[in-house]
Amino acid sequence: MEHVISGVAKFQKEVFPTKKARFSELAEGQSPEVLFITCADSRIDPNLVTQTEPGELFICRNAGNVVPPHSSQTGGMTASIEFAVAALGVSHIVVCGHTDCGAMKGAIEPEKLDSLPHVKEWLSHCRSATEVVRDRCGSLTHEHLDQVTCENVIQQMQHLRTHPSVATGLASGRVTLHGWVYNIGSGDVLCFDEETREFKPMDERYRAMFGDMPKEVAAGSCCS
Repeated sequence: MEHVISGVAKFQKEVFPTKKARFSELAEGQSPEVLFITCADSRIDPNLVTQTEPGELFICRNAGNVVPPHSSQTGGMTASIEFAVAALGVSHIVVCGHTDCGAMKGAIEPEKLDSLPHVKEWLSHCRSATEVVRDRCGSLTHEHLDQVTCENVIQQMQHLRTHPSVATGLASGRVTLHGWVYNIGSGDVLCFDEETREFKPMDERYRAMFGDMPKEVAAGSCCS
């Protein structure tokens, strides 16, 4: 904890002064372009991976980068998504999974989560991903972790479409969905390609495709 506290002191003395103008603007409000939904895993740093500054990403994190389907029961993710899209007016939503995801390991073997009942219930939102991979690959083991990680991103994007604010944004062309998987060991970011229905490394074509004109990323498969 000592290094965390000393980090605050360093931020106040060395970092904040260099960005004082930016923080003065942010003190009056925010206008992020991107809602970034990712895992709570301590190894993931959205601002570091995307090289963005404070105020550019509206970040939602939880175990497994889960988006519960819309329902009449209010939850933290539902409220955050509604606020980001309907109030802040974000134009892009990224669902970003990652390699070696403990939540996906739990989703593959939920019977081992009996001592963590709330985690087990939360990961029931990933069941469609595990069942798709089981059906496609004929079995489901930890050897299929990467496939489940990809499929889970796709399934959470499907859940996003059930939220009224997102559905409205997609219908009007104001909102674009993106599915990413971040490789912790290599730094690579895989992006879902709607034309080939596969996850591929982020490249100039992807950046050009989504640079100016919104275009919804469709669902598909990454099982190999």
